[in-house]
Amino acid sequence: MKKYFIIALVLLTTTAAFAQKKRSKRSKEQPATSTQQDTTVVNKTLLAPVAPATSPISKVKRDWSKANLTKRSADHFMFQLGYDNWAGAPDSINIRGFNRSANFYFMFDFPFKTDPRLSIGAGLGIGSSNIFFHQQKVLVAAQGAGTLGFPSEANGDHWKKYKLVTTYLEAPVELRFALDPEHMDKSWKFAVGVKVGLMLSAYTKAKDRVNNVGQTIGNYIEKESSKQFFNSPKLAGTARISKGVIGLFGQFQANSLIKTSAGPSVFPFSMGIVLSGL
Repeated sequence: MKKYFIIALVLLTTTAAFAQKKRSKRSKEQPATSTQQDTTVVNKTLLAPVAPATSPISKVKRDWSKANLTKRSADHFMFQLGYDNWAGAPDSINIRGFNRSANFYFMFDFPFKTDPRLSIGAGLGIGSSNIFFHQQKVLVAAQGAGTLGFPSEANGDHWKKYKLVTTYLEAPVELRFALDPEHMDKSWKFAVGVKVGLMLSAYTKAKDRVNNVGQTIGNYIEKESSKQFFNSPKLAGTARISKGVIGLFGQFQANSLIKTSAGPSVFPFSMGIVLSGL
């Protein structure tokens, strides 16, 4: 009996020691507690690179009403040199050559107080147009004629040079825009407007009479002047673009040069170079 009791005690002791050893092993393999996990996450978060804070870049809008215009150009003159022609002219009118115009104006500039990039330009000046004809006359001074004649001289004696010259008193008005109103002598500038004019004169100028083979038969100049067939008022649309003092311009007359009852409706136009400080 005593023998069996000793054997049972040994088995019980061995089982308890084995169980204690197994429990200790499981304790070593058990994962970290939630507190340890939180600490690890916090450490990783603190060590992670932090992106710099960014804020949207806002562009400050300039107050143009405070622009310094003390250096604004005081040049009040505008000069235009252009190529001229007639829109709507029938085939019977033989326009040929370097048709040209020259216009000169004294201008005033009125900048907007709230935004001096915008301004109104107005002035007064003289505009002239030279239209050349090839082996053809323009009978501006014909007496008793109801219409303006354009007789051809292609098959006989004719003038070597022949042109019609019209001159106007003109008042241009423009709406202008400058990218840099403080430095008009360097800035890009744009303008649209109108020209109102009143015809001062209309005349033809013929030079050197030649025969049908080109031989000179007379060295003299002949002029004839009359406004009877032309509309005296003039209304034209204008546009120009400039960089500094030099630029390009264009204009188109809205009303016909010749009276409706006196001949074909023709509309003069011009394009060329403009010189102006404003």
